[in-house]
Amino acid sequence: MAYGNFGGFGGANMQGILRQAQKMQEDMQRAKKELDETEFTSSVGGGMVEVKMMGNKTLKSVSIKPQVVDPDDIEMLEDLVVSAVNDVLGQIARKEQDSIPQMPGGMF
Repeated sequence: MAYGNFGGFGGANMQGILRQAQKMQEDMQRAKKELDETEFTSSVGGGMVEVKMMGNKTLKSVSIKPQVVDPDDIEMLEDLVVSAVNDVLGQIARKEQDSIPQMPGGMF
């Protein structure tokens, strides 16, 4: 019984597969780090509300123009903030999908 061939996979083939998997993991980590360090911005309401968020989904800032602050219509301001945050999260998700190599079988 030959144990050295890994059930039909030669040692060289197995090493090549392992090297390829390690390179893929390194590429994924590099892309994830780059995404995490990227700043995303969303501006809504004609620039009245602006949200900045890092790729790791850390909220960096919320900027609200004084003109949009109406004590009689707080709901509009709340809606603008929610819209800006959701938009910036969508930007991050799209960039993540486009830039981070996916593991076979959706492992990442």
